Amino acid sequence: MGGLAIAGATVAGYIVAHVSATFTTRGLVGMLTICFASLVGFIDDWVKNTRQRSLGLNKRAKIAGQFVVALGFAIVAVEWLKVDTHLSFTRYNSLGLQLGKVGWVIFAVLVIVGAMNAVNLTDGLDGLASGSAAFAFAAFTVIGFYQLRHEIIYKNPASLDEAVMAASLIGACAGFLWWNAAPARIFMGDTGSLFIGAAIGVLALLENVDLLLPLIGGLYVLETLSVIAQVTSYRLFGRRIFKMAPVHHHFELVGWPETTVIVRFWILAGLFTALSLGVFYADFLAHGGTA
Repeated sequence: MGGLAIAGATVAGYIVAHVSATFTTRGLVGMLTICFASLVGFIDDWVKNTRQRSLGLNKRAKIAGQFVVALGFAIVAVEWLKVDTHLSFTRYNSLGLQLGKVGWVIFAVLVIVGAMNAVNLTDGLDGLASGSAAFAFAAFTVIGFYQLRHEIIYKNPASLDEAVMAASLIGACAGFLWWNAAPARIFMGDTGSLFIGAAIGVLALLENVDLLLPLIGGLYVLETLSVIAQVTSYRLFGRRIFKMAPVHHHFELVGWPETTVIVRFWILAGLFTALSLGVFYADFLAHGGTA
């Protein structure tokens, strides 16, 4: 349940940043959404601790809670925040594919729930999830400030607030990592992993870089795909592709020390961040932007 520290630090940083600034509706909705996602994880962790068992909420209850949080955000975003419902890669309406309200709500729910579970799967080694998340939030911070600077192109009314939210998450993850680095003294649990995952999904949707998310969160995609491949291979062919999934455990079992796995996966997360920002900037230049 150490994720409470991440959530608390993020909220505190976000509030302090607005001492001389105005809160935006988008920013507040985003913060409330990720706090509710953390609440689902907190209940799961609470059940584990109070009942002294490794499993908290059953799978149906846990996924139902995630869907409720994601659906609530999606409906509010469409009806109240009036988000652009075009499918976007790195800028508004970049593909020209209009999802419509219903289509966007379904898409947003899948993005947020998928991100929450991807981070949850990655949280298996000391500092892996929190350290890699800091890289993802760095990308969202840069994108938010760039959208602010070129608001005529991106037309994001809350880009600064979203950047502040992402920056608060960087600080929270970095502070948590100080105590979570191997050998960890505190653990985030589902309270933290669902909080971080929801934040990644929400920021991608609010900044309209939803199709860039697989690059920004590339490490989480690889971890999730390793689980899907492992389960599919075993059920269809009776054989395992990896010694253990998610893939970070596979490398542990082939002889890599835990810290080696963690640092190398951080490097991968950093490379994905650099690549995603490169793609974002290349798209900006391709549409007539200048530095």
